[in-house]
This record gives sequence, structure tokens and C-alpha cells, in this order.
Amino acid sequence: MNKETTEEKANRKAGVLMPVSSLPSPFGIGTLGEGAYAFVDWLFDAGIKVWQVLPLLPTSYGDSPYQSCASDALNYYFIDFALLEEEGLLEKAEYESVDWNADERRVDYGKQFALKTEILKKAFSRLDKTDADWLAFLREGRYRDFALFMTLKRKFSYRSWLEWDEPYKNADKKALQTFARKNAEEIGFWQFTQYIFLKQWNALKDYAHAKGVEIMGDMPIYVSADSVESWKYRKDLFMLDEEGNISLRAGVPPDAFSEEGQLWGNPVYDWDKMKQNGYRWWKERIDYAFTLFDILRIDHFRGFDRFFVVEKGEETAKNGKWLDGPGAELFEGLEKYPIVAEDLGMIDESVRALMRKTGYPGMKVLLFSFDGNPTSEHKPSTYQENIVAYTGTHDNDTLKGYIESLDETARIAFEREFEEECLKLETPYITETLDDECQSAVELVFASKANLVIVPMHDILCFGNEARLNAPSTLSANNWSFRFTVKDLKRRKAAWLKELVEKYNR
Repeated sequence: MNKETTEEKANRKAGVLMPVSSLPSPFGIGTLGEGAYAFVDWLFDAGIKVWQVLPLLPTSYGDSPYQSCASDALNYYFIDFALLEEEGLLEKAEYESVDWNADERRVDYGKQFALKTEILKKAFSRLDKTDADWLAFLREGRYRDFALFMTLKRKFSYRSWLEWDEPYKNADKKALQTFARKNAEEIGFWQFTQYIFLKQWNALKDYAHAKGVEIMGDMPIYVSADSVESWKYRKDLFMLDEEGNISLRAGVPPDAFSEEGQLWGNPVYDWDKMKQNGYRWWKERIDYAFTLFDILRIDHFRGFDRFFVVEKGEETAKNGKWLDGPGAELFEGLEKYPIVAEDLGMIDESVRALMRKTGYPGMKVLLFSFDGNPTSEHKPSTYQENIVAYTGTHDNDTLKGYIESLDETARIAFEREFEEECLKLETPYITETLDDECQSAVELVFASKANLVIVPMHDILCFGNEARLNAPSTLSANNWSFRFTVKDLKRRKAAWLKELVEKYNR
């Protein structure tokens, strides 16, 4: 094997998208315990080098990890009780009989919200408060704002901070100091959730590294309107008035995901103000993300070039305007980091210029290629090395679900384009069953030039629409709630992936 081929193989990897929430576990949601370790073992057996997760942030209304109450806090739902028992912080009887959900395929977020903290508080009560690691964590103070915010949320029945009493609403310094003294135990508990999460996460990450698996994280570009940052740092970071009211809301215009666009409702950044200190908040946020992850995908990357805003009163994102973002200047000094730019949606030459300046790989999605456009950049035969190729993302239907949704005419067109791509890349075109078709599609992206390919777990298993993770612009108990079981981690699927990894030098 010559030198060039060796280097080329080193750059070619395959990954699997598996949200932590979707992992098998007995606790109603995926955790950082036994199910996560078993999944890493499965990835190792399959020769997979990258595990992509979705944001690890706490969720609130709508259960979306892209609408969090904090930019870098960690989702305490993912803390594993069995690991806490091993540390002597819980007794099995305190958690083993809890009814999390009768449907093992779905997360019941209502039960997570109602039951999780009470069990974790029992663990906190047994923590050695003189432990050196715990005291060092408290001195660092990274999650103190989050802990204070959550304690205030509890005081005001989890209402938005815009509905809190004065002077808490306006984060009056003296009032917050008094409140913190009176509620030190509760604030300590919320800091404990972050401390324990990090302890369990770092152990899992070390285990993954020992198995040759890197972890790819995911960073939303925006935070929620009801968040620590928009509450306490509204004057420094966002286009908000003195009261914190939003006049311009984030979103995207109509695209492949939604005919009416997506009206996210997040506050948008005041980039001019952030520029004055060299975008310090953003750079520190990215720096910290790389203490958690090996690779980082940044969502809605085009928003750094220009971002779409919708004025208050609009009910959809059809009517809005574009404003200028910070451009490549924000990423100066961050060249050492392996960042993936989510560049899907309305991409123009200005965004392409930003991508060239940063050098970050963008994304291509197989399911976007079957649109009748013979020159589509999403066709695997057109992929270049510096991209990350997906069969679909967390916002797409599953491969099987997509195929099943096509009417007869669309299905014929799909089969024709699919076969053409297989011929161009000399991969098998087998369509006798939907499972065959899904496997042919996965092999197609493996065969491409893309240095990194990522396949959602539901496409590896050829699951249908029931396994779709999210349908954008909808509120549904089916969004963000699908889960896999232990039985889904099939050895034959790992063996099949291993064959693809070896065949295509990944």
C-alpha cells in the first residue's frame, strides 16, 4: 500500500448517528450507563469510528435539544441510576420499580420531568460534600448560572423568566445574592446534576476512545428565549429590549423541510455588540464543547453568514428578512478544531465563500438527491472528500419511511435515479425488498469520496416512519422520543457494516 493510499484511508471514516436519548436503558430514556457502553461495543464490532450524538442540552417545552434553557448545560435525564448505585449514592429500591413508560419505544418526557429530580435528590443527599473533586467543581463555577436559573424556575412554577416577579426577572444582583444564600441547597443540587453527568460522560468517552471510537457532538446555533443567557445576558448577547422582549425571531424561510418555513422563535444575536470583544462568548462556547467531544457539528452554519429573522406577530416564517452575520471572523483562532458545518437549506455564493474561508466540511444528504435534478450536489457520485455524507439527518424521514411515502410515479423516478447513482459508483443495486433497498442506499454513501459518512441507526436497521426522530415545524409526542432496544443491536448488522468499512477503506 503506497503512502497516498495509507493517508487516504486514514481520512476515510464511517459513523452512526445515535442520540443518547434513543439508547436502550431501563430508565425511560437513554442514559450514560450500560446501554451506552453496549452501543460503543457494537460500534467497535462494526468497525465504526465515529458516534454522532445530538445536543446533550436540557430540554423543555417541545422536548427539542435544539431549544434548550442553556447553551452548555447537560441533560440530567441522561444520568444513569445504576452507576449512582455503584457509587453508593442510590439504593436499587429507590429507582427500579418506577414506571417510566409502558411503551419501551418512546420517551415519556412528562414522567422524566416529574420523577427524575426526586430520585437524583436522594443521590445528592448522600454526596460527600467535602470531596475534593466536588469542591473543585464548585470553585470552577461553570454551571452556577444554570443552577440559579433552575432554582428560580422551580420557585416560579417553571414559568418563563419573562413572567417572574421583579427584581428576579431583571436579574438584580443584590436580589440574586440574597436568593442564592437562602436557596444554597437547591442550587447545589442543580450543580450536582452537572457534576455527575460530567463524571459519567467522561468515563464513557474514555471507554469509547479505548475502542477507537470518536464522539461527534452537535451545537445548536441559538438558545431558547427562555434560557439562562437570554435572562441574564440579554444586554450583552441578543437583540432584545430592556425587558427582554423579542421583536426579531430566528427561523428559516420555506425549504425542503417545510413549505411555510420554520419559525423557531429564538432570540437572535447582536453580532455588532459581540464583535466588540472578539466574539468571546462564542469562542469560549466552542472551546468548551471540545472538552466534551472530538468533533463538533454546528447547526445552521449559514446563520454566521446571513441569518433570517421574522418580526413579532408573524405566524409563519414565510415573511422575513436576511441580516448579516459575523462571517469567518468569528472562527479566527479556532482552526485547530475539527468542526463540521451544517450547510443545508438555502445556500448561496456568500455561504459558499464562508465555507471556503473556514475550510470546514459541509454536509450532503442522500435523501435530498432524488428530486429530479441531475446536477444535484446531494448525489453521491458528486461528493468530494471534504464533506460529511448522510443518508438522512435527524430531521428527515427514515430511508424506508421516505420510500414508502412515494406514490407510484415518484417511486418510479426514485428507482431510476437510485439505479443511475449505483451504476456511477459501481455499487450493488438490489431492490427486491425494502431492507435490500436501504442497504443499497447505505452502501452508496459508503462508496462515495466523502471522508466521513454518517448513517442514522434507524437507516442501518431499515426502520420505517415510526422511527423518525423529528418532523420539523410540528409539535408531537413522536418528536425526539423514539428509542432503540437491546435487541436492535444485532450482531449481523454489525458484521454487515464491518464488511462495508473494509470494502470502502473506512
